[in-house]
Amino acid sequence: MLTGALYLYNLSASGYANSFYSAAVQAGSESWKAFFFGSSDAANSITVDKPPAALWPMALSVRLFGLGSWQILVPEVLMGVAAVAVLHAAVRRRFGAAAGLIAGAVLALTPVAALMFRFNNPDALLALLTTVAVYCVLRALEGARTGWLVAAGTAIGFAFLTKTLQAFLVLPPLALVYAVCAPAPVRRRIGQLALAGLALIVSGGWWVAIVELWPASSRPYIGGSQSNSFLELTFGYNGLGRINGNETGSVGGGGPRGGGWGETGIGRMFGDSVGGQISWLLPAALVLLVAGLVVTRRAGRTDTARAAFLVWGGALLTTLLVFSFMAGIFHEYYTVALAPYIAALVGMGTTVLWEERAHPAARAVLAGAVAVTAVWAWVLLGRTPDFVPWLRWTVLVGGLAAALGLLFAGRLGRGLALGAAGLGLAASLAGPVAYTLTTVGTGHQGSLVVAGPASARGGPGGGPGARGDGGPAAEGGLAAGGGGMMPPGAGDGQGQGPGQGQGAGQGQGPGQGPRQGMGQGQGQGMGPGQGQGGQPGGGQGRLTGGEGPAGAGRAGGLLDGPEVGSAVVSRLTENASAYTWVAAAVGSQNAASYQLATELPVMPIGGFNGSDPSPTLARFQQYVADGEIHWFIDGGEGGGRGRGPGGGSSEEIREWVTANFTQVTVGGTTLYDLTSPQ
Repeated sequence: MLTGALYLYNLSASGYANSFYSAAVQAGSESWKAFFFGSSDAANSITVDKPPAALWPMALSVRLFGLGSWQILVPEVLMGVAAVAVLHAAVRRRFGAAAGLIAGAVLALTPVAALMFRFNNPDALLALLTTVAVYCVLRALEGARTGWLVAAGTAIGFAFLTKTLQAFLVLPPLALVYAVCAPAPVRRRIGQLALAGLALIVSGGWWVAIVELWPASSRPYIGGSQSNSFLELTFGYNGLGRINGNETGSVGGGGPRGGGWGETGIGRMFGDSVGGQISWLLPAALVLLVAGLVVTRRAGRTDTARAAFLVWGGALLTTLLVFSFMAGIFHEYYTVALAPYIAALVGMGTTVLWEERAHPAARAVLAGAVAVTAVWAWVLLGRTPDFVPWLRWTVLVGGLAAALGLLFAGRLGRGLALGAAGLGLAASLAGPVAYTLTTVGTGHQGSLVVAGPASARGGPGGGPGARGDGGPAAEGGLAAGGGGMMPPGAGDGQGQGPGQGQGAGQGQGPGQGPRQGMGQGQGQGMGPGQGQGGQPGGGQGRLTGGEGPAGAGRAGGLLDGPEVGSAVVSRLTENASAYTWVAAAVGSQNAASYQLATELPVMPIGGFNGSDPSPTLARFQQYVADGEIHWFIDGGEGGGRGRGPGGGSSEEIREWVTANFTQVTVGGTTLYDLTSPQ
């Protein structure tokens, strides 16, 4: 209940959050076909670039209760509550109530968890399902129970339908630990794993089989692919491309020496942009993992305590290594997948060492874990020196004092020992609690969001424009910041814009934190020209764009949608029933904002990056000839176009439209009437 209350606070400040997924939710609430495929629009022109499982709970909510911020985001909050409850149950069952409470609290108060369980990206459901899978494997290990192992396979199958191959990162440790530690003969263990694998294939493959067998001409184009194939999307853009950086249709990869998505290597999780999201208790979790395995080293093969350390620790290490070295697209919020594993290890390891506190080595390791956590929190808080400046030294002094007390806990009375333990827990959680409270008090919108106060990535709602490393924000024409649509009646979202960069137009939201740009074009954001990195702005405020006439909006870009003015909405909805799509726009974020504003289908040309060959110029021309599209919304040169081969289609369509149809400017937005040739 406490987790739910925390996550529900100020929820509507995020508006439609990531309008890319919110538009697909709106489409799914209007069309069962769009619901099944995960289409971006109810007319089913193209899907999102993920499987649709994460969209289904939100779409059902909107279908039942109408379109709005709460209707979209409350299902995500419930996923967070469920994840905390499942983790608590898993840890409590073997290690006791205290361990379960510590694990649940650590998960709920991890900044990136507080961010993503209040946001509409697929990562919330993925974190829940992988936690459920680990819980089911631990239950299966208690008595070689086939049903629980099959349930684990089913959970991972649906996790695949949430975020494809990322779901399989936990498979190696789960399968290996069960194969070695289950209390059953080898032949039975192998048979049980085979059944679990079959459950995984069925639960994760049924949708894939239907999509691949469905005639392509009567289903939406598979967004994110270059050949209209979900299998290509799975093993390319969303699969091996994330590992090696070769992502056709993407906006740029990383590399061992840094790149578009940050420097790879073992230190990535501790770096400036990621550390404050997830790493507060990561060093302690690694220390406690080793300690737990040492304490249980003499246990029998089937010991469930050691198996728990192996399962949670194995899941942490495999996911941690992949995230650290993947050269393709990587965002800070991906690290929510690590949060349940870290929380479980902290809860289990802390209580195991506390029970062994009579031994000096156990006290020393527990004290060392607290001291390391305090020092690391001191480092992380030093990266945001203007954020609660007194907290940094308070955490350090309190943590070191608690570590000293724990070191001598064997000589202290029970009351003093418990006091030292409580102080250590408070000092360890103070930093993430402060970041989490800032996160829930702030709205987050757009494709790239981070938890906590201002950071190297631009703070809450920040986008790549806040980078100073010459990454895609500077080079690829990405929109900066966390814009996006606010539904009617929603509270103001807050975001922080970057310092400076070359781009299109200029504007400043209320409060501090200007968003500035230099160059030609409309609205805000990073334009197709070269950028200048820059430092994040210092304040928070709603980013509303530059001044314009009444009813005007703000131009968007690849990673955040435009703010749609009332005059544009009125124009787009005129005689809307006569058309399949009221408009078309390059890039899913651009199209999504207009779709959410009108609640009518808007075709996203080229999908998320504007680089998918959907539709081709010939197909678009046929749609226009058949009178299926009324308006083309012009986002300017290069807006929303990625580097894939299909990016040419979106540019060809734009050039054809601008050369052949009548231009109309409404509230600062350039429209082309596709029913009115020049």
